[in-house]
Amino acid sequence: MASSDKRKQSLYFPEQMLKEIQEEAARQDRSLSWIVQKAWKIARKDIMKYPSVNELADDAPDDERGRTEE
Repeated sequence: MASSDKRKQSLYFPEQMLKEIQEEAARQDRSLSWIVQKAWKIARKDIMKYPSVNELADDAPDDERGRTEE
């Protein structure tokens, strides 16, 4: 049986989102970690369709990021 790689990681969620995740975890009698892992597995293919930051920067010269105040 393969050993599971368990690494501790801190994630930060907006307060309302965290509350919703906690409520769903309680409803399903599951851990927060389990809920987030399942959500990632479900959403992964859709998230992979989003352009990377580098792609956005190349395509959007009016992007506000990295701009100094004028």
